[in-house]
Amino acid sequence: MRKAATVPLRKPRPCLRPRPYGWAALSTASIVLIALLGADGASATICKYIDAEGNTHYSNLPPERGWRRLSCVAVDDPIPRRSEGGTQRANAPASFPRVDPETQKSRDEMRRKVLSDELATEQKLLAESRLAYADGAPPPLPEERADAEKYRSRLARLRESVTVHERNVDALKKELSAIK
Repeated sequence: MRKAATVPLRKPRPCLRPRPYGWAALSTASIVLIALLGADGASATICKYIDAEGNTHYSNLPPERGWRRLSCVAVDDPIPRRSEGGTQRANAPASFPRVDPETQKSRDEMRRKVLSDELATEQKLLAESRLAYADGAPPPLPEERADAEKYRSRLARLRESVTVHERNVDALKKELSAIK
């Protein structure tokens, strides 16, 4: 009879991690403090460069070797800030095409009509889904009487249909209320 070879078990060694040096040794508070002291969000210079292949690049950093600077623009406060009231409307550049008020009004009316039509259709579909769902207890179909799993599957589909239509109605009402 042959004996199986046994391997002696090694004693586990304690996990010794080297002490971090450099940036890794700084605490989170130190990094945040350094970032805040060094942050200058008041102005920046954005330059337009062209590389050797003719591709255009925009950057606030020095260019790579072989890039040619085309122009630079100083930008005040490059990070958009939100006003205290919440959302802030962006001002369009002077060269941006404007829509006259009558055209915009007709577009808004068309949008309102389309959304109202969608809302009416969605409300009709919701009513039909609720009727088919019958408050979670629709009568089983003939083929479902013998197979309870088919009935549960149809019930889940009906419940999902009601939920989807309810969400759609809510979203359309929200969208309609946001039109000027």
